[in-house]
Amino acid sequence: MEKENGAVGYRVKEYHQPVKRYCQTLDLKEDPELIAEYVKRHSESGSWPEIREGIREVGILEMEIYLLGTRLFMIVETPLDFEWETAMKKLATLPRQAEWEEYMSIFQVADPGATSQEKWKMMDRIFRLY
Repeated sequence: MEKENGAVGYRVKEYHQPVKRYCQTLDLKEDPELIAEYVKRHSESGSWPEIREGIREVGILEMEIYLLGTRLFMIVETPLDFEWETAMKKLATLPRQAEWEEYMSIFQVADPGATSQEKWKMMDRIFRLY
């Protein structure tokens, strides 16, 4: 976990507008070498620029992926007028997106050839403090 200002935690980007948050999960294959490679391919130097650009192009403001064992947890933040289905359909058509999904499928417990939307399962919020 990152350390910021001497405390353990993660800094959250501040937006000057309300945002929507989507949370999703996906499992990786139970293989420490594959998991290490998956993490490497999601590093700033290991991920493809076209994939990062495509995520932004469909309107996603922020995307974070967390890992615990073989379980991935993704947080996506978007503007309030963001339409998930429309954005994911567009994302699937952008340059190198299908190639990226195929490239990632060797690590994931998912069907090869599946789109990001087909692999990642939306989670339901069951508790809210504020």
